[in-house]
Amino acid sequence: MEKKVAVITGGSRGIGRAIAIKLAQENIDIAVVYAGNEDAAKKTCSKAQEYNIKAIAYQCNVSDFNQSKETISQILKDFGKIDILVNNAGITKDGLIFTMKEADYDAVMDINLKGAFHMIKHCYSHFLKRRSGNIVNISSVVGLTGNAGQANYSASKAGLIGLTKSAAKELAARGVCCNAIAPGFIRTEMTDALNEEQQKAIRAQIPMGDYGQAEDIADLVVFLTSGKANYITGEVIRVDGGMAM
Repeated sequence: MEKKVAVITGGSRGIGRAIAIKLAQENIDIAVVYAGNEDAAKKTCSKAQEYNIKAIAYQCNVSDFNQSKETISQILKDFGKIDILVNNAGITKDGLIFTMKEADYDAVMDINLKGAFHMIKHCYSHFLKRRSGNIVNISSVVGLTGNAGQANYSASKAGLIGLTKSAAKELAARGVCCNAIAPGFIRTEMTDALNEEQQKAIRAQIPMGDYGQAEDIADLVVFLTSGKANYITGEVIRVDGGMAM
């Protein structure tokens, strides 16, 4: 069978890296889109290539319309097609609304929400022509519940859910699925840096009593893009240990 091609934004580290590796294990070629850490992106590609697939890293600021368009065009030249788009790129600039700078609000919205819009838009006609495709947007439980000190991040992730449902309705008739995953607390470098008291407070919010793993998110991406979920679209699936139920 012809290999699928997946584009993963924010694919150099954390959840994005786990998604890239899991898809590579499924014999899928990957394009890793990263913002600035070239070394991390190349390491992700190197690890993915251990599974005998093609993996290339692309530097791109997804909040830039033209740069995103050029990146998708280059990926299509290099791979010939795109079957899967995973919008994972995201940043945080936390603070209470009272003290939050406009620039910090805008930066988070531009990367987390507008960036996903750019990538979907630039893949849109390609998916329409092929009458197939799969989009997975990585949202967050705080896009469903809100979170004090994260008005910008929560708004961007809530917006991503609206974008997901709108894209799903537009593309469904052409055989293209678009879903969102809403992770809860996932173990990352950031959570590992918290002290024991902070860790304990976070675990107390989670009915299952512990963090999730990046691989938990990656496994769901694999399922949604495997061909076994072709009648699922417009959904928001929480992976949060019961935190937001």
